[in-house]
Amino acid sequence: MTSPEHLLAAYDAQLRTVAETASAESVRRLGPLHLARYEGGRGFVTYRDLDGADADQIAAWVRGAARHYRSDPRFVEVEWKTRGHDVAPGLGDALAAAGFVPEAPESIMLGEARGLAGAPDVPGVTVRQVLDEPTIRAMAVMQDEVFGSHLADRMVGEITRRLAGGDPLQVWVAEAEGEIVSAGRLEPVDGSDVAGIWGGATLAPWRGRGIYRALTAARARAALDLGKTLIHSESTERSRPILERAGLVCISTTTPYVLTI
Repeated sequence: MTSPEHLLAAYDAQLRTVAETASAESVRRLGPLHLARYEGGRGFVTYRDLDGADADQIAAWVRGAARHYRSDPRFVEVEWKTRGHDVAPGLGDALAAAGFVPEAPESIMLGEARGLAGAPDVPGVTVRQVLDEPTIRAMAVMQDEVFGSHLADRMVGEITRRLAGGDPLQVWVAEAEGEIVSAGRLEPVDGSDVAGIWGGATLAPWRGRGIYRALTAARARAALDLGKTLIHSESTERSRPILERAGLVCISTTTPYVLTI
């Protein structure tokens, strides 16, 4: 089994900066920072590391990033993605001073795809990849119900745009009794050994039956078919145990800080 240290090194080398912003409409640099712009007025800040900068330099970069986004009327919200293993003195205080608000931390999970690929099918449940807009919309509406969000229109627009442009993104659903009861995406990372599994959601009455596990297994098998040997996810405490039982390892944490423009 791959060691946690090796997995963390693979994460830093293969899944930060360019890999994270491949679907952005534009990316601007500020020191080590990558300042991305996405459809719908969303901004995103990431970096490989902070070059050993001290608290004063980090605070200056935070202020510069905030000015960049606030000066452009296209932006409505910006996420600054922090990682628990980064050396970043004073970053949290600098983000708070600039108006960024921390959200709940999540676990960064990484592991071998083959460890997730063997889950059995669930009787009465069909797991399949979908491409058509009506099914993608139904999936997004279900995810809004699960997460208590209102992102379906934005999600459908982004997914359909990416698929139309040849993006290797895959959308998977689990259906039972004529409705979508669970869903998630598979996002192969170009030029890497990794595919990400994102957006996993299961309707409350259908939890605890192995459906999410079967959905994850289907995505892992699809990743292996694409030559991807590692699976990455950032999970809540609800889904983390499922992924750990399948062999993924918590290698760090991530806390998003959000600035509302």
